Amino acid sequence: MSTLETILAKLKNKEAVIGIAGLGYVGLPLMLRYNAIGYKVIGIDIDSEKVDKLNAGKSYIEHIASSRIASACDNGFEATTDFSQAALCDALILCVPTPLNKYREPDISYVTNTMDALKPYLRKGQVISLESTTYPGTTEEELLPRSEESGLTVGEDLFLVYSPEREDPGNPNFETHTIPKVVGGHTAACLRVGVALYQLAIDQIVLV
Repeated sequence: MSTLETILAKLKNKEAVIGIAGLGYVGLPLMLRYNAIGYKVIGIDIDSEKVDKLNAGKSYIEHIASSRIASACDNGFEATTDFSQAALCDALILCVPTPLNKYREPDISYVTNTMDALKPYLRKGQVISLESTTYPGTTEEELLPRSEESGLTVGEDLFLVYSPEREDPGNPNFETHTIPKVVGGHTAACLRVGVALYQLAIDQIVLV
């Protein structure tokens, strides 16, 4: 079985371990969704206070009840500040913030710093998806070279996806899985893996 077929099968059979880097307004609901449908999820965040709260079954986001976090922990979710745990994950979804700087441009240092922290633990057969809101070209200009520094080829050994997070704050009728998800891949194989990553978790996938 090729690397591509292996990761596709793992995602389809929910045998893949999902790693979520950044456990804020985007990462936390996504974690709950993957956990609820039966995937093993590892959450990675640099904030040890957040990690401790989550592992104690407590929420720090207003519209997410602590009972949902506790339930996720019972289902096998764990949070960590240890980036080496990324090696255990088949999928790594980056949900870190990209705040605007004083020139009204997105500060992508969180994205690049997270990728640099994950880089030593990348291995064959993983998919990396960037969900952070950023400008076109970030995946190719910043994530692609970092992904291939380890000698892995994107599209063959490693699969690179961009799927910008979409929130509908304040709308009680929308949840993570009901908002259509735009998915793009660096190569055709990357796109196939991106679809497999999201199709069981999100109601509607829009390929680009």
